[in-house]
Formats: sequence, structure tokens, C-alpha cells
Amino acid sequence: MARHIAYIWAMAKLSVLDLAPIVEGSNAREALANSLDLARHVERLGYNRFWLAEHHNMPGIASAATAVVIAHVAAGTKTIRVGSGGIMLPNHAPLMVAEAFGTLAELHPGRIDLGLGRAPGTDMATARALRRMMHGSADTFPDDVVELMGWFEPVQPGQTVRAVPGAGADVEMWILGSSLFGAQLAAHLGLPYAFASHFAPGDMEGAIEIYRQRFRPSKRLAKPYVMLGFNVIAGESDEEGKFLFSSLQQAFANLRMGRPGRMPPPKEGVFESFDPMIQAGLVQALSCSAVGGPEKVRAGIKAFAERTGADELMVTGSIFDHTKRLRSFEIAAAAMD
Repeated sequence: MARHIAYIWAMAKLSVLDLAPIVEGSNAREALANSLDLARHVERLGYNRFWLAEHHNMPGIASAATAVVIAHVAAGTKTIRVGSGGIMLPNHAPLMVAEAFGTLAELHPGRIDLGLGRAPGTDMATARALRRMMHGSADTFPDDVVELMGWFEPVQPGQTVRAVPGAGADVEMWILGSSLFGAQLAAHLGLPYAFASHFAPGDMEGAIEIYRQRFRPSKRLAKPYVMLGFNVIAGESDEEGKFLFSSLQQAFANLRMGRPGRMPPPKEGVFESFDPMIQAGLVQALSCSAVGGPEKVRAGIKAFAERTGADELMVTGSIFDHTKRLRSFEIAAAAMD
């Protein structure tokens, strides 16, 4: 077992999930510029992929038009894979997703990922505004995924509707999840699986086990491949890392209290000021995190990779100060040496 764990640690890849955070005192334009700057930075550091997430009606997140932001980032980088973590498929017609990501794949061949989620990525009122007369829902998600996979297949004789671009496109498809449902679907379809352990870790171990046990090889993937979300907030010292982490803690607390907003600046002692119920919720939701100085972060990443046997870790780290955010990803990359 020890030999197997050491192999997993040595081989784990590192990627980035960016929420294009809009911080207090700033705006979406600056957030999107910072996302491109971060993507270029982590590309130089050797990260494997850079994903952006679809969220709507969120004042602190600038990546609602996810495919557009992916195009922005892919055009400004050269080698790193760029994609969605994820596209919330119930919000979209599968054909339109195939056309959007088929276009991205034509513009940036061999570099585009399409991670798919079944949640709306917003509140229910906004979800209704997004879908309008569409009939897609979480209940139709498996069928929608299969339909979408079909649009990426080469055009067949007599096919009357095709995705242009899209048919035959080289797009790497993933199933995202925070429960056992996505693990079962990814295993059934033979697709790689990304679990949202960075904010919903409760079912992580069960989902990994189900996915690996039930995986059915496909022409897209021969063996199971697991990527796990993981928060890294790294500073020059343990004290600085804890201080920087307080921005994310405030953002989560505000969201849980129904007050989503722009990312607040770090604040000393903020966790202790929260109601005990909020504290408990934060501890649980953000338990898959490494917070502190370089040594503590290195130990945290290593322990998580060894415990889970993840093939890849998708690091997310929302930090108020952009320069310190860049430095945090440097520290995370150094932890993998």
C-alpha cells in the first residue's frame, strides 16, 4: 500500500479552478483581466488545465458567460488546457453547447475541456429566467449528456441536424459532481470525473469508490480518472495564510446567509465572530483545504493526495489581493516538487 500511495503522489497532476472573483472596490473587467493573468502565470508554472465555472446572479463572480471567458483565456495562453468546471447543462440546449465548444476546439485544437454539471449554478428565480421555455432539468441531465456526446460524433449519412462546428471536434468531456449521482453517471458513460470537494466534501470518498468500482471503459477513456477540488490559500507564513483565508470564509458565510456579494478583504479574527452554526458549516464545507505557509501547504496537499489517490488535483484559491493570489499558486506548484 505504501508503494502505491507514493506512486499516486508522484504522478498527481495539478490544475486550477478560477471563479473570476470580483473583489470589493473592483469590477468585472478587472476580474477577467486577472483571470487571464493568472492563467498565464500558472501555465508558466506547469499546471495542467485552467477551468472556469458557470454561476449566475452572483455579484462576486465574473464567469457567467463561461464559454466567452474560456475563449478569452485560451486566446491569451499557449499550452495549458482551458475549459469549464463546469457548464450547467440544464441551462442550455445540448446542440448549442456542442456548437460553442466545437468552435473553441477549432480555435484552440487539443486544448479544450468541457466539464458538465447538473445544478443550475444559481438561485431558482434566476434558473427560471435562464431557462424560460426550455424543459431541461436535473432529471434530464443523463439524457442531455448522451445527446451532447452524440453531437460531437462525426456526421452520419442522412443526418439532418449537425453541430457546425462541433461534429468530430476534439473536446475532452467530464462529468462534475458533489454527490453519488455524478459518480455513477461518469462511470456508466466512461468519462473522467471531477468532484467538488473544495466546497461539498461530504460524499467525496463514497463517490470516488463508486466511480472506480463501476467504471465502464469507453472510446473516450480506458480507465477511471478522478480529479478533486482542493482549496489552497498559501502565504509566506502560517499566520499570513490564515489571514488571507478569511476573505473566502466571509464570502462563504455571506452566501449561506443569503447575502452574496463581492469578495471582501481579509479581516483578522473574522471566523471567531461568526455564529457557531456558521462556523460549523464553514469547517465542514472547507475541510478539503490547505491553509498556511509553504511547509503547511505542502503537507496538506500531500496528505490529501495520498488519502484520496486522486489522479489530479484542481486547486482553487480565491484571495482578495491578486498579487498574493499569484504567489499562492506558486507555493502550491512548489509543493508538488
